Amino acid sequence: MATLYTEQSKNVWKTWLLMACFFAVLAAVGYFLSLRYGNPAFLTGFVILSIVMNIGSYWYSDKIVLSLSRAREISKTDYPEYWNIAENLSITAGLPMPRLYAIEDAAPNAFATGRDKKHAAVAVTTGLLSILNKSELEGVIAHELSHIGNRDILLATVVSVLVGCISLAADFTMRSSIFRSRDSEGRGNQLLTIVGIVFIILSPVVATIIQLAISRKREFLADASGALLTRYPEGLAEALRKISAYKRPLEHAHAATAHLFISNPLGGKEDRISSFAKLFMTHPPTEERIAALLGMKA
Repeated sequence: MATLYTEQSKNVWKTWLLMACFFAVLAAVGYFLSLRYGNPAFLTGFVILSIVMNIGSYWYSDKIVLSLSRAREISKTDYPEYWNIAENLSITAGLPMPRLYAIEDAAPNAFATGRDKKHAAVAVTTGLLSILNKSELEGVIAHELSHIGNRDILLATVVSVLVGCISLAADFTMRSSIFRSRDSEGRGNQLLTIVGIVFIILSPVVATIIQLAISRKREFLADASGALLTRYPEGLAEALRKISAYKRPLEHAHAATAHLFISNPLGGKEDRISSFAKLFMTHPPTEERIAALLGMKA
């Protein structure tokens, strides 16, 4: 049975595999452009871009995600209860105290980020702090610390940056290909153009599938591990119920970072979700998560 720490090595090799896939996709786009325009500089440029983005996503992805979310680092005097809960639970979990951030937003939500437990951060919205009582906030913080403990944060944060980069690269390439193709009719490149455009269109789709393939079981695992950390699964269950009841999205929500949050920050209803629709969700349905948590009492 998976625990707080058994997923660590698995998440590390998944991260390396993801980086390899990212390198391959951008190299393929660069190769197509080199053939299409007869200029090998495109391949060289995209290979360099993929290397730079891989390095950058590992070392700086947490800063990028925190900046996108408009998160502000806080001190103990800003939110004493939030700070004390995080500090006490970090000691209990045997983890270094993460940097703490607050997001000025009425939508209740939270996420953890960073490349490892020594360089981790937890961010919560002011809306979350305002609606949760102490036991519920403990449940949420314990959930995020569990993501730090099993190194979910490395994998999930790298995904955010790489998926966004692939989508931007594909969009740029698509626009330049269409523009150039207007001047290239009659040169025998129609088939190459069609194949390349199809690939470029599919690139962000593949990137999204990779993002969704980051198993949703990590949310169940973090829920269970967080509940074990607090010894009170009802706290997190009630927190999830309150969070899911708020239907409006975060003001600065992004599809590329949605999977980082404890609950989908893009808003929307979860009523009558089909099995097929679940395959395209960044999070398991809230009711299933609550049922699993309350089932831990038995």
